[in-house]
Amino acid sequence: TAIKTFERVYPFGWLGILVDKPPVADELIYAHHERGFALCSQRSPTRSRYYVQVDAHEKVEGWSDDRFWDELRRRLDPATAEALQTGSALEKSIAPLRSFVAEPLRFGRLFLAGDAAHIVPPTGAKGLNLAMSDVAMLADGLIEYYQEKSSSGLDAYSARALSRIWKAERFSWWMTSLMHVFPETGPFGRRIQRAEFDYLTGSQAAQKSLAENYTGLP
Repeated sequence: TAIKTFERVYPFGWLGILVDKPPVADELIYAHHERGFALCSQRSPTRSRYYVQVDAHEKVEGWSDDRFWDELRRRLDPATAEALQTGSALEKSIAPLRSFVAEPLRFGRLFLAGDAAHIVPPTGAKGLNLAMSDVAMLADGLIEYYQEKSSSGLDAYSARALSRIWKAERFSWWMTSLMHVFPETGPFGRRIQRAEFDYLTGSQAAQKSLAENYTGLP
């Protein structure tokens, strides 16, 4: 086939809840717990979004609001769990996690961008940034083509975009592997995760690398 795809489907999803309550913190909270990952995020000063890792086969109908809040508290540190303001869900859904890349991103006059070209697990917060970068790069190439009659930007689009995409895919995969509990992890895998956290908290080089990838890559 003209386009080759690469994919990793993860054995879990994110159960998310939107609630009209002030966020528990001004900054994002990523939590790694033996029961699974959890995330606390802010939508506005009065509206919050929370997530917990669930098995890929879980159904939203099996999660009452009370069950969700109880599980989230278990995965947070005691002070954060105590400060958490709960309420009725405005929206509740489960998002499956996967990594996906199609290449090349051009087939004749067809160009791929955004979700048609790549999907990243949300752990690395790269999906929208990648899509915007694709569109910006493709727009520059189209403007160059129609204004200057040059196809150099369009010809280079796929290779340039994929170089950036795979870096973001790697970081998103790494963050997902670090923060989540995998069924096959086992005792060795859990100790490796612990060693990774110890390295991150004790090494400025590791912290700079994380910051560069989290905020610097598109």
